[in-house]
Amino acid sequence: MPGLHPGGRGFKSRPVHKKSFGKHFEICSFSCGNSYLFRYNVGLRLVWNTNLSTAKRTSLEKFRLKRSLDTLTRKEGRGTELVSLYVPPGRQVSDVIATLKQERGTASNIKSDATRKNVQDAITKVMQRLRLFRKIPKNGLVIFSGAIPQNGPGSERVETYVIDPPEPINIWLYRCDNRFHTEHLLDLIKEKETYGILVIDATASALATLEGNRLQVVDEVTSGVAGKHRAGGQSARRFERLREAQLISYFKRVGDHANKVFLPLPNLKGLIIGGPGFTKFEFEKGDFLNYTLKDKVIETIDTAYVGEEGVQEIVDKAPEILRKVRYVEEKRIVQEFLYEIGHDTGLATYGEEEVKRGLKMGAVKTLLLSEDLDLVRVTVKCTSCGVQKQETVKSQALIGYKQSLVGKSCSECKMSTLTLAETKEIIEDLAELAEQARAEVEVISGQTEEGQMLKKSFGGIAAVLRFKLQN
Repeated sequence: MPGLHPGGRGFKSRPVHKKSFGKHFEICSFSCGNSYLFRYNVGLRLVWNTNLSTAKRTSLEKFRLKRSLDTLTRKEGRGTELVSLYVPPGRQVSDVIATLKQERGTASNIKSDATRKNVQDAITKVMQRLRLFRKIPKNGLVIFSGAIPQNGPGSERVETYVIDPPEPINIWLYRCDNRFHTEHLLDLIKEKETYGILVIDATASALATLEGNRLQVVDEVTSGVAGKHRAGGQSARRFERLREAQLISYFKRVGDHANKVFLPLPNLKGLIIGGPGFTKFEFEKGDFLNYTLKDKVIETIDTAYVGEEGVQEIVDKAPEILRKVRYVEEKRIVQEFLYEIGHDTGLATYGEEEVKRGLKMGAVKTLLLSEDLDLVRVTVKCTSCGVQKQETVKSQALIGYKQSLVGKSCSECKMSTLTLAETKEIIEDLAELAEQARAEVEVISGQTEEGQMLKKSFGGIAAVLRFKLQN
């Protein structure tokens, strides 16, 4: 496990799904795709699989990553008692600890006794975690710590979260606030597939790459094509023929440049073509681009300029264009399921029980889960006779369900010793089964018509099958 360091003594947890990992740690169910969260007393250690590039993350892994950070983002403290620490790679652990000692000394000036104690306790916890590291990991280190109210005023408990970032962080940040500052981590998990940009008109063209928020203009080509007004003494038809030949030669040069720039990119997700006038359409329709690149053209848009200004125009419009890319993927996935259902091929099913049966039989090719699913799989256990049962409840009803077990008799031994042994989100439960069955998992947003149909008409749980299920 990259970035894992021993020393989590006093480890105690009640993970839903766990595996032993040496004598100091357990892997908790609160996992993030190819990442794992480790609990240190009260708190968690998040370790990403850094061998997995952002561009290759599946929709399930992206969903898990974002949800885990959203959980941290929602935590709030009283006043400015929550500490956020970002340490970039290359910093000495001793230097960071020395800085924190100074901050703890400064915190002694806080007038409120409760706030002063909570801030100093949080800084102390951060220093304790830092001392477990001989050096800062290669991607840096992020630690959140602070007193989080558990059930109203006076119920605060210090929680500490240690995170190995999925990519190198380039900032140093120490801040006390009423929330954890997760925005810099959220920036790291934004879509970072590479997109090619080609802006062209009859005078010049520019080629650029866009990876996340990083824009690079790679190449510019001038046309050498004569203007539309013919030179004196030449016939209009001869002038147009010469100009057309020059234009084709220019298109070929641009195509060659584009092939050299874009084809070697391993994570090229799509190509956006833009420019003023009709030249861009003439270029796109011709056979000037390699067929692989032509298949990756996702949008052709109008711009007022060419060159860097035209590239910037496309970048300004890129968020909406790139959202459409995922929407198109989701529509295709759901429409495949709808086709199988509509034609009654027997190669699609839906509903929790049927899908789960298909997963256990190894029949599921693609598992479709709505990201709006708000269901939890609970396991109730009798501590007297050991009998267990599972039920599915809504997340909002979980607290009430737990309270309903108090005083309730076991169906087997009739003792009032029922406890809530495990809770697991239905998405995680089914996703684990899918991974065991080597089925693809697609988490579908509710922002498309197909995504809404999946949730409302099919309960948010569906599957495309490899073979028909036997009754």
